[in-house]
Amino acid sequence: MFLGTYTPKLDDKGRLTLPAKFREDLVGGMVITKGQDHSLAVYPKVEFEERARKAAAISRTNPRARAFIRNLAASADEQRPDGHGRVTLSAAHREYARLTKECVVIGSVDFLEIWDSESWAEYQKETEAAYSAADADEFLAGLL
Repeated sequence: MFLGTYTPKLDDKGRLTLPAKFREDLVGGMVITKGQDHSLAVYPKVEFEERARKAAAISRTNPRARAFIRNLAASADEQRPDGHGRVTLSAAHREYARLTKECVVIGSVDFLEIWDSESWAEYQKETEAAYSAADADEFLAGLL
């Protein structure tokens, strides 16, 4: 499981050092793709393949499904961390996630998310009330 919050810095070459505790789970390769809320999603290769197959099974007659599949696949970048645990984030990914030097990597149970630190702080501010009221949400009731 991917859990926790880490604050690595993006270097001048667009490389980000992944937290050491996650590297073993990503040694078989990973896929970095656009996430939601202008973050990047980092999946172990096997996990991404499972999700991509599920997405591809959805009828492409649905315009929203087509758009989702296209965005998921077109923005996917297969990578392996270098010997120092670094991955190179493409210019398109850095632009999409609005990444600056200060980044946040969060565990999101079965994948990682990469955020710009200011965007992450703003997102947390905006969603704190909803998190605190999770027991009142019919979809989230009983989780906490």
